[in-house]
Amino acid sequence: MRSHPERMPRPRPPPDRISAVTGGGPTPYNGQAMPSPIRDASVSDFAQTVLERSHDVPVVVDFWAAWCGPCRVLGPVLERLAHESGGQWELVKVDVDRNQALALQFGVQGIPTVIGFRDGQPVARFTGALPEESVRQWLRGLVPTAADRAAAEGNVALQAGRLEEAEAAFRRALESDPAHQGAAVGLATLLIDRGELDAAEAVLAPVPDGDEVGRLRSTIRTKRGAGDLAELRRQLEADPSNPRARLAYARGLAADGQAEAAMDEYLLVIGDGDPEAAEEARKAMLDLFQTIDDPELVSTYRRRLASALF
Repeated sequence: MRSHPERMPRPRPPPDRISAVTGGGPTPYNGQAMPSPIRDASVSDFAQTVLERSHDVPVVVDFWAAWCGPCRVLGPVLERLAHESGGQWELVKVDVDRNQALALQFGVQGIPTVIGFRDGQPVARFTGALPEESVRQWLRGLVPTAADRAAAEGNVALQAGRLEEAEAAFRRALESDPAHQGAAVGLATLLIDRGELDAAEAVLAPVPDGDEVGRLRSTIRTKRGAGDLAELRRQLEADPSNPRARLAYARGLAADGQAEAAMDEYLLVIGDGDPEAAEEARKAMLDLFQTIDDPELVSTYRRRLASALF
């Protein structure tokens, strides 16, 4: 059961009470000096111990006080998990009685409050003595996994134009976590650029839909309309009243990157009166909207699509 946090501020307890809890030493829970990766911090060294260090490894800061019952519940859990992590993250303990300025700076109103830092910034927090499994889940959101690290390597290589290296890193990430969004997006982007649409679609299959994933799925569907534009145009000119011929030509234009021309053709299909072809054209336009980087153009054609439909 979750222990409720103690409210801040509270008066500092007498020295004998602190000794009863801490054994008189710097460690609040077991009276022994904290080994790495656990350490104390104060106002004087917080910047170095937490902010600077968090550029190298995530740092979890436990704001506690000796008189706080929930702190005595949560503290040993954090310490044990810090040792289990094998250095993937570090635990820093801040006594709010001795460091009220830090508590105020980071908006600590109840204790224990735990704040996770990455790259010099607080990125996650919770207050109260959460159950161990809840703490583990919180840490999974803070500490990069092997898949996170591989995906980050892939993005660096991709930005540098080292495509083979990027692909290898993205694939390593997906071996560890097939639903890793960053790695799937990176690898699918490379595959789409190479025209390997089926492979890209398979990579994205385990990943929940989102803005970037949805855009790539739309791109795949759009590019599936590729064909010989000259031939598609000849077929349309031979039978200009055929909505299927016009739809095929519009798909070819979209796959070729001629978005505006494709949307003009889709609108003609929608206005032709063939319900099935019109619905396909509508869906194709919605996909195409996701691939266009010009918001003004998208807005214009969204209005034209709404007028054609209603």
